[in-house]
Amino acid sequence: MPITDAVHLVHGPVGCAAYIWDIRGSRSSKSNLYRTGFSTNLQEREIIFGGEEKLYHVIIELYHLYHPPVIFVYATCVVGLIGDDLAGVCRKAEEATGCKCRVIPVQSEGFRGVKKSPGHKLACDVLLEHLIGTRTGRGETDISTPNSINILGEYNVAGDVWSITPLFEAMGIRVVSVITGDSTVDEIASAHTAALNIVQCQKSIRHLARRMDERYGIPSIDVNFFGITQTAKALTDVAEFFMDKNMQRTVEEMVSLNVRRITPKVEYYKKRLAGKRAAIYVGGSKAWSLIDAFSELGMEVILTGTQNGLPEDYVRIREHVAEGTVIIDDANVRELAELLEEYRPDVLVSGAKEKYLSLKLGIPFCDFNHGRTTPFAGFDGFLNFAREIHGVISSPVWDLIPERRRL
Repeated sequence: MPITDAVHLVHGPVGCAAYIWDIRGSRSSKSNLYRTGFSTNLQEREIIFGGEEKLYHVIIELYHLYHPPVIFVYATCVVGLIGDDLAGVCRKAEEATGCKCRVIPVQSEGFRGVKKSPGHKLACDVLLEHLIGTRTGRGETDISTPNSINILGEYNVAGDVWSITPLFEAMGIRVVSVITGDSTVDEIASAHTAALNIVQCQKSIRHLARRMDERYGIPSIDVNFFGITQTAKALTDVAEFFMDKNMQRTVEEMVSLNVRRITPKVEYYKKRLAGKRAAIYVGGSKAWSLIDAFSELGMEVILTGTQNGLPEDYVRIREHVAEGTVIIDDANVRELAELLEEYRPDVLVSGAKEKYLSLKLGIPFCDFNHGRTTPFAGFDGFLNFAREIHGVISSPVWDLIPERRRL
């Protein structure tokens, strides 16, 4: 959770903390506390006799060092096995701070599931039960603010959210919170005051949208800010929800202006990419949104799939692909390598784990997951994406690989 002003403490051996520091390229315009990783560094003695005492002292030390509004304490597999009372220690530590700092347990032991989805659901429940609704918002009331939204499932990878929020501000919409990219504890605590939830990454956070609808009566709509068409549709759908004619006119003008502005630049890359073939192996919602984006660049998707996709993800993928497209599910390294060798796409769009496999096979690669440093959301983000795809495909390095067919 890239909640920027919170302390994120992993209770377990130090190796378990590897994933909390800079593993996702989430950017912040606020605090940078979230970029520091903390671990209780359990040793053999604590694993045998219990790590509760050490956890308590670490929490208190972190409170005195940083005075954060919230400390999230994440359980690991080892802690789940030895049976440390995480919730009890967190309550005791919170009382020791005079309740000036909330200490929130996150029972996130890795053996809770073989896929990410149980962890996503668990994180959503933690936010709803311990944080959302604990502040009255930026005003003096709990009443929903007209023309206000929460952006759910946007993690500000490479600064994506900074391409999105200005569009809503131009529409006269206040963004109460982004869950959880570039967010603060107070912003998320005020999320219950928004009039609408827009859901960007449906797989990771759809559960939270449903729970907030049940508890606070906040409706939600699914959006996608990748590609010109999808970005325009997302803005139009939000304006239609609020049934504001002035807002709808603003969206029409804003979309028209941005399309006219970036189209000549996109066309430059489209002429050079038309007819190229792409393979996609990413998260569920990204898989189908990328299909439309490649279509806007005149490219053909010949292979697509996900590693942790849900059944509904594959329904949407089938709606977007052309006849004959290969759709894969949870392919291992050998299977993916065989498919790439057989179909030889002009580019693979995936994550860090597949990067070197692709490059070793002589196939250009574009990182669309958390390892990237270039924003791809919104109108300007799509232009960045077109530039990135063109750059990796046309790189002179491929001329040095004689076995690879020329593009």
